[in-house]
Amino acid sequence: MNKSRKNGGTMLRYEDFEEKTITRKEIFHGKIIDVALDEVRLPDGQTAQRELVFHPGGVGVLALTDENKIVLVKQFRKPLEQVIFEIPAGKIDPGEGRHPEETGARELEEETGYRAESMEHLASMYLSPGFANELLHVYYAKNIKKVDNPLAQDDDEVLEVYEWTLAEAKQAIQEKTICDAKTIFAIQYWELLIAQGRV
Repeated sequence: MNKSRKNGGTMLRYEDFEEKTITRKEIFHGKIIDVALDEVRLPDGQTAQRELVFHPGGVGVLALTDENKIVLVKQFRKPLEQVIFEIPAGKIDPGEGRHPEETGARELEEETGYRAESMEHLASMYLSPGFANELLHVYYAKNIKKVDNPLAQDDDEVLEVYEWTLAEAKQAIQEKTICDAKTIFAIQYWELLIAQGRV
């Protein structure tokens, strides 16, 4: 790979940045993540260690009701030791990797009881590229409707569904009850959709 970057007038090649793996020690294989410890050689010849988390990827869904309210789920997040509000989201299951919109549609229905007429891709982003390869896809669920017999929630999930106005959602960001990147991004994109006259 011969990608280049300009730095102060000097073109830096991909090789000027690349960290080459010397050894990899697999630490943990879990239901959601795998963890490894790499020893790498830096471009200047020195060595360093990198703690790596491998994740299959996930999908988050911006879903708006006919009343122009965002659909959120309230749940306890153990790493934070607190309850927060988030857009419906979940990890990509085996077989869904090439079609993450299927994950989004499934998670939306499982977590909220809503089904979308169609899914529009908004963005894909790496959440913590310093140590994890998780790629999150964010979709806009169009023309959502409640279904009589939605897909069942995961057995280990306890969720409550809320529908908030834009003002309520922005207030929750200020109060830090909305504090995750995907949900803050979705709310900002919602504002963009409003500005474009699309909702």
